[in-house]
Amino acid sequence: MPLIPATILTGFLGSGKTTLLKRVLTETHGQKIAVVENEFGEENIDNEILVSDTEEQIFQMNNGCVCCTIREDLRNTLSLLAAKKRKGLLDFERIVIETTGLADPGPVAQTFFIDDEVAESYLLDAILTVVDAKHAMRQLDERQEARRQVGFADQLFISKADLVTPAELEALQHRLKHMNPRAPQQVVHFGQVPLASVLDLRGFNLNATLDIDPEFLTEDEHVHDHDDHAHHHHDHDHEGHHHAHHHHADDDVKSFVYKAERPFDPAKLEDFLGAIVNIYGPRMLRYKGVLDMKGTQRKVIFQGVHQLMGSDLGPDWKADEPRVSKMVFIGIDLPRDILTQGLDQCRV
Repeated sequence: MPLIPATILTGFLGSGKTTLLKRVLTETHGQKIAVVENEFGEENIDNEILVSDTEEQIFQMNNGCVCCTIREDLRNTLSLLAAKKRKGLLDFERIVIETTGLADPGPVAQTFFIDDEVAESYLLDAILTVVDAKHAMRQLDERQEARRQVGFADQLFISKADLVTPAELEALQHRLKHMNPRAPQQVVHFGQVPLASVLDLRGFNLNATLDIDPEFLTEDEHVHDHDDHAHHHHDHDHEGHHHAHHHHADDDVKSFVYKAERPFDPAKLEDFLGAIVNIYGPRMLRYKGVLDMKGTQRKVIFQGVHQLMGSDLGPDWKADEPRVSKMVFIGIDLPRDILTQGLDQCRV
């Protein structure tokens, strides 16, 4: 049986996750989606769009979607849904897990990698985070959970943008970009999102692209030219018109990009990354790289969530392509200088 794609939907309380989810569920897209609700509170998907209310708390919805409330842990719920699907008792093609507004999506994501039973049935597709434009700046200032949710995201949806000025929206987008440059941002109105922005994003695929906006790379370019060892810390205020963003430096969730033009020694790099993940794993939210390794003509792709790291061989480097390794690390107060020096020493 093909693996069931899974999407994790997260976002701070009142950000509009449920609105977005309702829209995805009630749209006539012909997809059979099972929704796992991990949300306890009045914002649940209410019974008006549910057909029946059974003991087991798994509902079939009028457009064929399935809805389920977690009573035990996520693992048991996922196993139960997969078993019912195998037996033909439930018909769904994919699942969306909506986490509580205070949840850290990390452990939810890790379930798909650590647990064999879950990994045999499901494929984690992406983590989506809904950010409320009106309250986000304050939430990001005050709540680490909100910052973590941004750091984990493969895709950011900004809701309620009509309630702020264009300048406020731009400031928020700039801040989010520095926290997580690998997640595209989309402004959404009342949860109106095309399904293509929600499903099959392949955020956890080990593929050959490292999608970071090239402008983000050039903006930081002078910091990452590692051959001259100018590892000065970069202050994002040099663009003049962004003078309002001085507080970005205070976000504990930050990203940084590392680039290297000489190939890596595989054994040294493996040892170093292993040690880093051991020590800083809980603070490392998402990290990903496309690497040039000594001894292979193929790109090496690696990525991780917290302590879990995986790598794979990608396609060959093209003849005319510069063999530059690129990595992005998103985490909480990660020691950029230690990472940079350590990576420098792993090169051939």
